[in-house]
Amino acid sequence: MEDPNEAERPDYTTEEHQAARQQLVGEGFTEEQAARSLAALWTLNNNAAKDRWAFRQRRLRDIRQREEDDEEQRQQLLIEDQEAARREDRKKNKNKYAPLYAMRKLKAGDYCELHYFTNRGLEDAKVSNLIAEPDALVMLPSADGLHSWIPAAAVKDPKAAPVVKDENLSWEEFNEAAPRILAMMRLHDWPEERVTMHVQFWNALQSHRWRHASDLLKQRALLLYQSQQRRRWHLTIGSAQSWSLEELNQDLIFEAREELFNEKREKETSAAIQVRIVSFRSSVNRTH
Repeated sequence: MEDPNEAERPDYTTEEHQAARQQLVGEGFTEEQAARSLAALWTLNNNAAKDRWAFRQRRLRDIRQREEDDEEQRQQLLIEDQEAARREDRKKNKNKYAPLYAMRKLKAGDYCELHYFTNRGLEDAKVSNLIAEPDALVMLPSADGLHSWIPAAAVKDPKAAPVVKDENLSWEEFNEAAPRILAMMRLHDWPEERVTMHVQFWNALQSHRWRHASDLLKQRALLLYQSQQRRRWHLTIGSAQSWSLEELNQDLIFEAREELFNEKREKETSAAIQVRIVSFRSSVNRTH
C-alpha cells in the first residue's frame, strides 16, 4: 500500500482525462465544471485514504511497541532465570567453570580469552590438568640455572591444546563461553556496571543484522570485532581513553569484515599460485 500523503492530484483538464470529463458533460456539466468535480472527488478519496493510512500506521506502531515490550520482558525474565541458575550453581561448585589460570586473570580484572569457558576449553583444561589444587607446586629451572617452586596451575602442559583466539571461535562456542565468563566476573566481584556492559555488548552482537547473514565473513567479522574491542577496552581501563563496549561501532565492524575479506583473498591467491607452480613443474618434467 502506497502512502497517500505522497500522491499528487491529477490535472483533470488534460487530454488524458477527457473520457472522465465526457461522462460528466453528458450529465449536463460544462468541461470546466467536470474537471473541478473530478478534482474535488479525487481530493475526498485521497483524504479518506490518508485517514486509513494514519490509522493503519498507528496500529502498526502499537503492535511493534507491544512486541518490543514483550521481548524486553522475556529477555529480562531470561536474564533473571539465568542469573538465579548461575548463583545456585556457584553455591554448589564455585571452581567448576574454568582453569585456575583463567580464574586468576578474571580475579585481577584482566583480559581472558573466551576459549577457557567453552566446552572444548573446559575439557582441554581437564585433560591437561590445568585445573590444579591452589597449593600444588612444581619445581622448574630458572634462567640462572637454579630451580624454583611455582604453582602447578601456572605451568602449561606442552601437550595441551592451544588456546583458540576469540575471533576463531564458532558462534556456538561463543554462546557456550559468554554466560560462564559473566558468572565468573560476578564471582570475582567485578563492578556490576562492567558486567552489565559486557552483557549489553554481547547481546548487541547477537542482535546485529550480520549475526545470521548468509555471508559467513559477516558473521566472523562480528567475532573479530568482539575480540579486538574487548582487548582494547582492557588496555584503556582507568585511562582517559576508556570507553563503553555497549554501543557497537559499525565502521569498525565494516573494517573487520574487510580485514577478513583481504585475508581470504590472499590465501586464495597464494593457493592459486601454488597450483600453477605445481602444474608448471609437472609440465616441465613431462617434456624431459
